[in-house]
Amino acid sequence: MNHTLSKPLPTSAREEYAPTARQHGLTRWLREPLLHFLLLGALLFAVDHVVNGRVDDPHTIRVDASVDEQAIQVFKAARGREPNEEELYALRKVWLDNEVLYREGLALGVDKGDPAIRERVIFKALSVVDSNVKLPPFDDNLLREWFEKHRAKYDEPARFDLQEAVLVGDRSEAAVRAFVETLRKGTAGELNAGLRVFKGRPRSNIVQSYGDEFAKALEQSSSREWVALPTRDGWRAVQLVSISQPRPANFEALRNVVMQDWTDATMAEQRTAAVRGLARKYIVKLEPVAK
Repeated sequence: MNHTLSKPLPTSAREEYAPTARQHGLTRWLREPLLHFLLLGALLFAVDHVVNGRVDDPHTIRVDASVDEQAIQVFKAARGREPNEEELYALRKVWLDNEVLYREGLALGVDKGDPAIRERVIFKALSVVDSNVKLPPFDDNLLREWFEKHRAKYDEPARFDLQEAVLVGDRSEAAVRAFVETLRKGTAGELNAGLRVFKGRPRSNIVQSYGDEFAKALEQSSSREWVALPTRDGWRAVQLVSISQPRPANFEALRNVVMQDWTDATMAEQRTAAVRGLARKYIVKLEPVAK
């Protein structure tokens, strides 16, 4: 797999931190507060000896193959696959944010007493940034507007009850379709198969597990009828039991939750902007990914 980004980090940190449509399209699991970025960065890139061993100019940051290789290894161990182009790009940004904080912490002298402990230096530098971050004024109108923009987070989604008959052995389309015909006749007792029962699964979970094509076909299938449906991992024999309809969330009932979520998101945005403001003093040099 070629991990070279079609849009690599620019050589200018000022350019790199300018908002782009691409940044807004990153996957949800990376849209977390910077403190979460910090924890992720500490997990992925706690490799002081690598960073310190290649420092030449304190105002130049090199994002090279070793950064990508470490990110790919940990991502693959956690998710069972290699990151795609968007995810690898986002991981580079996470690492860059933490590298900026690390160097700012060193410049402030907050590493005293904590030699060679990268994550503690980053946390101390982030604490300095946090002390200058203030929450702007807000009222219910602002909270309601934010609630509507993020309604998908609060609305109760459609939920599916379904069953999957797992055929052991040949799971080709022809074999699964023949298996479904057997299930419809009620003569599956002699077959080497197992039954999996799922209750209350939200549509997003169905899409994540089986794919969007499967979810659409399942929605259109008749209740209590066995059907053969394609998934990203092959064909499956499934039966839709029922679908519960989605229910919109009520702002008044969730006001306190919404206020806390808005506070966390707003503080995270300001914190990230402050860190990326600090990054303008650095030159970012991106080296090509080793193939």
